[in-house]
Amino acid sequence: MHASRRPHLAGAPARPAPVSVTPTALDGLARATFEATAALVLVCDSAGQVLLANPALQRFTGRHRDELVGAPFWEVVTLPQEAELARAAMALVAAGQPAVPGEVDWLDADGTARRIELQTSVLSHDDGRPYGVAFIGIDVTEHREREARAWQQAMTDPLTGVANRSALFALLATRLDAGTGEGCGLLFCDLDGFKAVNDGFGHAAGDRLLVAVADRLRELAGPEGFVARLGGDEFVVLTPGTDADDLAARARRLEALLHEQFDLGGTPVRVGASTGSATGSPGEHPDDVVARADTAMYAVKSVRRTRRPSAPAPADVGPRR
Repeated sequence: MHASRRPHLAGAPARPAPVSVTPTALDGLARATFEATAALVLVCDSAGQVLLANPALQRFTGRHRDELVGAPFWEVVTLPQEAELARAAMALVAAGQPAVPGEVDWLDADGTARRIELQTSVLSHDDGRPYGVAFIGIDVTEHREREARAWQQAMTDPLTGVANRSALFALLATRLDAGTGEGCGLLFCDLDGFKAVNDGFGHAAGDRLLVAVADRLRELAGPEGFVARLGGDEFVVLTPGTDADDLAARARRLEALLHEQFDLGGTPVRVGASTGSATGSPGEHPDDVVARADTAMYAVKSVRRTRRPSAPAPADVGPRR
């Protein structure tokens, strides 16, 4: 019987003939790739001295090939404070330890630290003895900066510039972690009379008021505190301590600070704030701590509402003449 043949499908592209490349041509291709790639290629001997540096790495460092060959690589690209770590890592890799891919900071020709995604490969003789190490790096600085900006935007309230709800709960989860958390204090603040500002002066004025409130809360929180806007006219101040008396004192200072007059583009306005506090301990759920502070805030607001008919409101709204 004759061997069957698969019929050629009409219109199907013909399979290209295999390409035969001589060893000499392969060497030429390897050299051309080495010269043309934008990746930073650095090859060192087992002692860490540079054997090869491609043109991209020469441009990155601002050094000619003759200046690079023979120099220890940690004197070429490594941050000075990390030189000893680089030497130790090189020794481990050269001794046969597996190289772990990751990101490092390398210095460019201007002395600026650039973020480099690095792949490390050990070069070995036929008998397995290592004789060198090849580094292939990709500059990911701009990519990481874009990621950082995107993350910052995702975690920031666009109006006031303080943290948003997502950022607050992310930090609370860290502070309340059962294994590593240290606990925290939380002040839940709701403005008194904000609606009257919006109704009386317009939403643009209300937005300016929220920005000014956020600025004052940053001042109150200080460098160790954390301010977030939950939405509307609700703000939270997170403090590192869990002392209830200190938290109560901070709440009084917060209310006094927000009762002081605001200047909204030449329009003097005075509002106020109702504040509830809660402390959180490691192992608690962030929702529970926020809910306790929220409940305490509404209790304060309710008491003030019941007193309002018989006593002047502690926070009034409107222009002062």
